[in-house]
Amino acid sequence: MTTALILSGTGRYADPWHPFAETSAAIADLLRGHGLTVETADDVDATLGSFRDSAAWPDLLVVNVGLPRDGGTSPGTDAARDGLDAWEAGGCPLLALHSSATSFVDSESWEAALGGRWVRDVSMHPEYGAANILLEGSFPVGIPDFTLDDERYSWLRTSPDVIVHARHEHEGHLHPLMWSLERPVGTGSARSFYDALGHDAASYSSPEHRELMKRAVDWLLG
Repeated sequence: MTTALILSGTGRYADPWHPFAETSAAIADLLRGHGLTVETADDVDATLGSFRDSAAWPDLLVVNVGLPRDGGTSPGTDAARDGLDAWEAGGCPLLALHSSATSFVDSESWEAALGGRWVRDVSMHPEYGAANILLEGSFPVGIPDFTLDDERYSWLRTSPDVIVHARHEHEGHLHPLMWSLERPVGTGSARSFYDALGHDAASYSSPEHRELMKRAVDWLLG
């Protein structure tokens, strides 16, 4: 059975703006409906620390966390940083969601694994509301452009190696919202997919958004 582990925004990785318990439950429901066995971690740093042993790695790592507001490091311990580095070097697939692009700022490998990140004092989002999602490329073929209520992350920093699948328009610019990445690992490669949507659970009630996530999971797992 294919396993997925969700790192959810609990403890110091929670924040006042994101209902992580609800969004993690929504993505868990989607994954279970797609045939995966899903667990959700209660302690992000402890779980990352366990990744120093490859036996703890799931088939799919799903990251749905925020930036710790306590001013401490992120990841929060040496063991957690080492575990995240070991997991990234191991070539496992990654599905990262929404505010996860703001987190793990003290990990040199996180941005490389994600394919981009939120940049303080540069990145922003307009107020929560109707978002017109513009799809492109072969990945979303057959799915029409769609509208949903969500946050629209803008001015993210992205690697030139990512393939963008969805954008939105803000201030005359098209901003990437979903991308895939085949990242180099040793002599091979590993797969990542980032979805900047998903501020709340309602985002995952959009049939177009759900279908894109299912396709992302299929691609990630080969």
